[in-house]
Amino acid sequence: MLDYLIIGAGPAGLQLGALLERDGLRDYLVLESADIPGAFFTRFPRHRQLISINKPHTGSDDPELNLRLDWNSLLSDDPALRFTRYTERYFPDAEVMVRYLADFAAATGVRVRYRSRVVRVARFADGGFAVTDQEGTTHRARRVVVATGVSKPYVAPIPGIELVERYDEMPVDPRDFLDQRVLIIGKGNSAFETADSLMETTTLVHVAGPSPVRMAWRTHYVGHLRAVNNNFLDTYQLKSANAILDGHVRAIERDGDGYRVTFGFSRANEVTKELRYDRVLACTGFRFDASIFADDCRPTLVINDRFPAQTPAFESVNVPGLFFAGTLTQQRDFKKSTNGFIHGFRYGVRALHRILEQRYHDNPWPAEKLDATAEAAADAIIERVNRSSGLWQQFAVLADVLTVAESGARYHEELPVDYIGQAGLATADHPVEHAFVVTLEYGPDHDQVDPFDISVSRIAQDVPGQAHDAAYLHPVVRHHRGGQLTAVHHLAENLENQWDKPQVHRAPLVAFLRRCLTSTVG
Repeated sequence: MLDYLIIGAGPAGLQLGALLERDGLRDYLVLESADIPGAFFTRFPRHRQLISINKPHTGSDDPELNLRLDWNSLLSDDPALRFTRYTERYFPDAEVMVRYLADFAAATGVRVRYRSRVVRVARFADGGFAVTDQEGTTHRARRVVVATGVSKPYVAPIPGIELVERYDEMPVDPRDFLDQRVLIIGKGNSAFETADSLMETTTLVHVAGPSPVRMAWRTHYVGHLRAVNNNFLDTYQLKSANAILDGHVRAIERDGDGYRVTFGFSRANEVTKELRYDRVLACTGFRFDASIFADDCRPTLVINDRFPAQTPAFESVNVPGLFFAGTLTQQRDFKKSTNGFIHGFRYGVRALHRILEQRYHDNPWPAEKLDATAEAAADAIIERVNRSSGLWQQFAVLADVLTVAESGARYHEELPVDYIGQAGLATADHPVEHAFVVTLEYGPDHDQVDPFDISVSRIAQDVPGQAHDAAYLHPVVRHHRGGQLTAVHHLAENLENQWDKPQVHRAPLVAFLRRCLTSTVG
């Protein structure tokens, strides 16, 4: 009986396996259907350029700080296992990721059984899980962690959609589309990645979908359209044959050698037209494959059945002991933060590892002891917000928690915000009286502000009195007492993200902490 069985040897499965292997205390196994780790990246993205940034030259030798600009590395104490050592390309080729993950798996010694495709996950009557592979081998595990990613194409509910070519199977040679009229369904990065590649060879390209194009530089969600994929926008706005269609594809039919598409235009009060194309490509994203689960442990699905519903501990809401890791955990922060991407979920996986250790093995959340003074607390908070890559990448999703009791203070790093109430940070020798929750956050309406519009009023840099109105990323400290939120403090915006000026950042924070620590209940 294994303690943990992990399904999938992609980045998340390897990250969790490496943490378990490092500790050497748990029986675990990773099952992978392919013959190498990270096999997803041998096919995707289809045009082979990653949109996760890679910046070896940062001007800093602090490995923690450098992870803010390294979106591809997994977490490890070994400096050789930094993705930045593999290439200097800012947007690397996917083949580099394949090589990196193979090296990571080998160097960390993660126990992976390759060519083991899971075909069924069921429950044992006496508890635990039975996980069966394609050869009929059944593994017993007390807990299962699914790290398969969104492995199946999401097929939009459009009549005739089965007639078109999907992103996962379409040809990627632009010459294959020579002199053709092409419709691309979808408005995400896969759609625009494809459109950019076809601009030189096609007669025209239309990109269609019901939602507006959302730019990542405005929303701060890196899954929205990235600048590296948006050359197509120029060709539309400068009237160069291509176009973006806002509305709904009502139906798709074959029309001789091409397609007849019925389209309802949102910008024209749902005026419907029939449009003809030589090719139609569906770039509508991916979904979780729940087909392997028996009825007695099939997880509840949400968001158009694309993701498993999860608790704040990344556990299935309806199947105890079934956990999720990696891009599947974006259900918790869907299109808001970074759990859908390596640079976000690597910290989520580390948090999951700590949750499992705490819940099943009685190991408390790691904490550093501090003096219970406002000055000591302020110094600890400022040091973390100026260095932490986890709070930086998982903005508003992960938090540090500083707890204060008569016996002293303890600083806990990187708890999921929604899990803090379940984390059991109060103990017999540390009955918590005050809790300070530290996050990095954008302002509540940050995605409504055009950051390039100089006519829009901006908060002045390093002005403490305006800090609570800041739209850009900045530290927020919330005081809780008796389970209730009592006060909130924002540290002033800073262009270089250094919140350490004595009078601008530290002094107001010390004053806030002192007021909270000397306050009385009620």
